[in-house]
Order: sequence, then structure tokens, then C-alpha cells
Amino acid sequence: MVCVYGVATVAVLYVLFDVNYFLRIAFTIAWGRLFQKRKKIFDETVIYGICTTQDVDIFLKHMNNARYLRELDFARFHYYDRTGIYGAISKKGGGAVQGASSTRYRRPIPIFTPYKVVTKMIYWDDKNFYLEHQFISITDGFVRAVVLSKQSVTNLKVPVPEIIASVEPQAQRPELSKELRHWLESMEESSQRLKKSS
Repeated sequence: MVCVYGVATVAVLYVLFDVNYFLRIAFTIAWGRLFQKRKKIFDETVIYGICTTQDVDIFLKHMNNARYLRELDFARFHYYDRTGIYGAISKKGGGAVQGASSTRYRRPIPIFTPYKVVTKMIYWDDKNFYLEHQFISITDGFVRAVVLSKQSVTNLKVPVPEIIASVEPQAQRPELSKELRHWLESMEESSQRLKKSS
């Protein structure tokens, strides 16, 4: 009888929630804590995946666009935990959310292809920090997609540079790359246009 209730509970959880998502986050963080060293904020962090039948698009040939963004959640949580950035934000009573992302798909990730997601910090300002993620197929080392990710810090009364300094006092903000500058300008243009229209 207990077994029946257990199966029913699991079935209900799978219907109501994306259980695999939560399990993957827990596994990714636990694996990092058990088997990987802490990282400095400019170190690259790496997670691994494989394109399965649950990841493919309607033609069943390669990873669908939504799965790239889903993978970024795991990559970000892993980066946050390994560098200690999220812990420092939490201590100040804040949180972090995905503010924006820009994805450039260079070549599809075919079904059953193993890949890795390499994450690194590329910039920060007073309210946000910016990450770059690369999806690299392990079989050939090709960068399949590149994603710029804006992480917005919420409910925080201190600026992001102060958080960075608390994690790594010697860290110096990198130069703003041309690619990132154009993206930031594009978002500002969009923001101004929407303000005018409303």
C-alpha cells in the first residue's frame, strides 16, 4: 500500500512540476561541491550534458532552442555556487534573476551528442553582472552556440562591485568588449522605445 502511495505521489509531482529540472539543479550543485574545487570569479566553470530524445525539436534531429536556455539555468547555478557569488548576494538579502540573454546559434547540437557548457564572467556594472556561455560539442570541440547573459541583482542595497569585492577583493572589472557594448546599447534602445510607446 505504501508503495502505491509512493508511486502516486511521484506521478502527481511529475504532472504538476518539472521534477527533472529540480533534480538536475540539485545534482549539478552537489556534484560541484563534492568533486570540484572552488573557483575564482574569472575562472571558467563547466557542466556537461547530452542531447537526448527529450531535448530535440519537431524533426527529432537536434536540440530545440528552448533547451539551450534551460541548460543555462544549470550552468549559472553551478557558476554561482562554485565562485561563491550567490552566497555573497544572499548574505546581503538579495537575489539574482536572468535579466536578458542573447543567443547566437552557430551549428545545431545533434541528437545523442555530448556537449559541455563553459561559463565565464565578462563584465559587471552597479546592478548587473554579465556572463558568457559557450555550448561546445565534445566530439569535435566546436562551439555550437554562444550566449550572453545579463544577471540582474534584486533586493540589494549595495552595488554589485561591492559584492564582487567581498568575494574576491583583488578583482578588477574587465574592459567592456565591443560585442557586449553593442548588445547593451541595443537593450537600452529597446527600453527607451517601450517607454515612449507606453
